[in-house]
Amino acid sequence: MGNKKLKEIREENEFNEIDLNNCQLKLKQITEELLQPSNISIRQDSQEFIKKISVISSSDSYQSNRSAISTATVSKNPITTNQITTQSQIEQKELQTKKNKFKQFAITVAGGIGKGQGLNQLYCPQGIFIDDNNKSIYIADSQNDRIVKLYLNSNTREIIAGGNGIGNKINQLFRPIDIIFDKENNSFIISDLGNRRIIRFYDQNEPNQQILISNILCYGLAIDKNGFIYTSDCQNHEVIRWKQGDKKGELVAGGNRQGNHLNQLNHPTYIFIDEDYSLYISDSDNHRVMKWKKGAKEGIIVAGGNGEGYSLKQLDHPQGLFVDHLGQIYVADYNNHRVMRWCEGNEEGEIVAGGNGEGNQSNQLSCPMGLSFDNVGNLYVVDQHNHRIRKYEKI
Repeated sequence: MGNKKLKEIREENEFNEIDLNNCQLKLKQITEELLQPSNISIRQDSQEFIKKISVISSSDSYQSNRSAISTATVSKNPITTNQITTQSQIEQKELQTKKNKFKQFAITVAGGIGKGQGLNQLYCPQGIFIDDNNKSIYIADSQNDRIVKLYLNSNTREIIAGGNGIGNKINQLFRPIDIIFDKENNSFIISDLGNRRIIRFYDQNEPNQQILISNILCYGLAIDKNGFIYTSDCQNHEVIRWKQGDKKGELVAGGNRQGNHLNQLNHPTYIFIDEDYSLYISDSDNHRVMKWKKGAKEGIIVAGGNGEGYSLKQLDHPQGLFVDHLGQIYVADYNNHRVMRWCEGNEEGEIVAGGNGEGNQSNQLSCPMGLSFDNVGNLYVVDQHNHRIRKYEKI
């Protein structure tokens, strides 16, 4: 009896030893697989979410229908889907916190006492340029055929170009519509729309004003960091880039006749060039803003493009443009009497100024045109039919 019992115990121990050896072999194989990440995939337990995970080995050393599975506890606290945030959501949240807010009741910094020719008056102003160095604003006072300089600190005004009646002499302008500053040459470049020309103006005391480009119905101007000039030709529905001194420019947007395809424009007005040489265009009669990357054969719609209308998805003859360092697009929504801000990729914009119907109250606009910012983030808007320039202070 004793020998029989002893034999059973020995057999049982031998079986356990074999089983233990098998387990050790499997454990060794799994360890080797864990050192080869290319053979490993992660399977989540759907019941406990990520409380447990299974490591599945698919090495060639195993038979095709076998897997070695080892389970490990990762977290005792279950994670809900509300805690999962995508990278794009994080970026969008960060952008929301960086967005500027403005006082909705603006102050008038120029004009606003009715249309007229007095130095304290404007008559259908169009484009503006802000010089932060001497705290001044330059205004294309279109119907007065002049460029007016306003010192913001002292409220002093002076005429720096035109103001000598309608004409095509070098000291005259005819419906100037936009103005930019050329740092390289320390001069202003003006779109003299009525005379179908682009001219360079220095300080009025200097005699060497010059015609840069002739025979062009240019609405908007921009200049990049290399000194190339961009002109929007509202008659030929195209934007041309000019190297200063050249007689012929290079087509950079549109030029495929009037239309609403992505390679076409329809009466382009104001334009903006960013640091990456991407060109933004107010495609006015298509009620959209287009972005053309450098060298692109067609643009992409970054604002509007849903027909003429008043909804937050729409624009109505967009005009002035500005793109900040975050890529946020500010556009003067002319016939909707408001300024909109769009983030590229968003279906809707948001109202940042106006939008309270057409009027002359401090929270209203009437056909806004040009717009720009000073170096502290205050927004300036040309309130055209109220013949004034409005300042929306950053909060």
